[in-house]
Amino acid sequence: MKQPNIKLLRTLNKFSLPKPWDTIIIFLLTVLILVPVFIIMHQNLIDPEWPFHLDRILLFLVITTAVTYCLHYIKRFLFFVVIIYLFILLFGTFFTGYGFKSVYEDYRAMIYAMSDNPNPQDIIVSKLLPFPNKSKIIKAIEYDNPQVRNFAVGATTKHFRDVKGYREYRQIIQCFAIFKEIQSKWNYVNDPKNREYIATASESLQHFAGDCDDHSILMAASIRAIGGTPRLIHTKAHMYPEMLIGTKADLENVIYLIKEVLFKRESKGKTIHYHIDERGQVWLNLDYTAIYPGGPFMSEEILGELTLN
Repeated sequence: MKQPNIKLLRTLNKFSLPKPWDTIIIFLLTVLILVPVFIIMHQNLIDPEWPFHLDRILLFLVITTAVTYCLHYIKRFLFFVVIIYLFILLFGTFFTGYGFKSVYEDYRAMIYAMSDNPNPQDIIVSKLLPFPNKSKIIKAIEYDNPQVRNFAVGATTKHFRDVKGYREYRQIIQCFAIFKEIQSKWNYVNDPKNREYIATASESLQHFAGDCDDHSILMAASIRAIGGTPRLIHTKAHMYPEMLIGTKADLENVIYLIKEVLFKRESKGKTIHYHIDERGQVWLNLDYTAIYPGGPFMSEEILGELTLN
């Protein structure tokens, strides 16, 4: 019974790393394993919103300690651990779409979002007032009108078409292209005196002009025309559109896209503004008053919301 154990030990010793390489490899493996594990836990654990992200710093230290201890415990098997780790990431790169590049991009977006300190606003309101002119506005959001659809598709071919990667956020990037196209052309024009004029989306396409209602209708129709989920927010004297981003984990990547890829100049040094609804979903502000998605809210008081699924 002892002979096989001796042979096994001799075999393992052949693959054991000599000092100080074992310490170096343990350090590198700790970093490589720590990054994806920390990202997964960061994205799935509830954020208690401690000051200075102390909860995430503590999580980072706990994971680092645990990974380092485990690697020291299996030090003789480090060669095989390296091979398995590289195989998993290579397999993910070529077959599942989540490999070396995806881990790097997620980590970069997470660190950027944590340091950027965006400005969330809860939209948990117990009683919302009836949405004004609701039936007219819904009718005016002609997302299935060929003119609206063609405009939306045209915007996606004009802006951000060459952005590579971020496949899971392709639709959001295309919605941002629509925002950019409308924002670059929109001219604010008041309604007729003593009358609330509701322009249809196709009508607004003629001159890209109108008030906040008309802008919101065109933005919502165009986003919905390519599969996005918009909603309109009604305040005391204003209306503006928002777009569904997803979860807080999605928001981190979207913030990075806005500030470092798509609207780098426009959003430099600016804060990203969004709402979080009662289900934890993130809605990004797309008001015409800002030159980048997530611009400042013109009015904080929310009186009603109209979601277009």
